[in-house]
Amino acid sequence: MSRITKEEVKHVANLARLAITEEEAEQFQKQLDAIITFAEELNELDTEGVVPTSHVLDVKNVLREDVAGKGLPVEDVLKNAPEHQDGQIKVPSIIE
Repeated sequence: MSRITKEEVKHVANLARLAITEEEAEQFQKQLDAIITFAEELNELDTEGVVPTSHVLDVKNVLREDVAGKGLPVEDVLKNAPEHQDGQIKVPSIIE
């Protein structure tokens, strides 16, 4: 017996704003049923004593410390600005 009906597949597709045909609904029903069956098989595994993990590999953060440094001189920054005024970059107004 299937664990998910074609109507449930159509309902989920509708919630996701997906238009699917009858043939696609039938195909997805079979595929989702296979996924649910596999997930149920995983539930039968004995995981007693297995430490939960968030990642299969022991990954460490390799980013450097975020340290504030001296920025570019204002003159150099303004060289690349199409328009500037009083030491600031001028942009088109977006508020009337």
